[in-house]
Amino acid sequence: MKKLILSAAIILGSFSAFAQSQETKTAAAPQTTEEKFKEIKVEDVPSSVILAEKTAQPEAVIEKAYINDKKEYKLDIKVDNQKATVYTDAAGNLKNK
Repeated sequence: MKKLILSAAIILGSFSAFAQSQETKTAAAPQTTEEKFKEIKVEDVPSSVILAEKTAQPEAVIEKAYINDKKEYKLDIKVDNQKATVYTDAAGNLKNK
């Protein structure tokens, strides 16, 4: 009976060790889908983008602004004590990223 319990424990332990090693391999894969944004001055952001942001979040403050080659904007905003990142196109339409 002791051998049966010991054998079951060893088998279950080997399954969990095998599952753990597979998980670390998939987590190490690099992501290359991130688009490159270049930091710009907040004053250089088009008024349509600022107006759309102020309409969506009136109390938000734009701390940093970025632009990419597709003329999409990445805005680092602060609302109260919370920070967030918002993506828009040049017309001010919010985008999900």
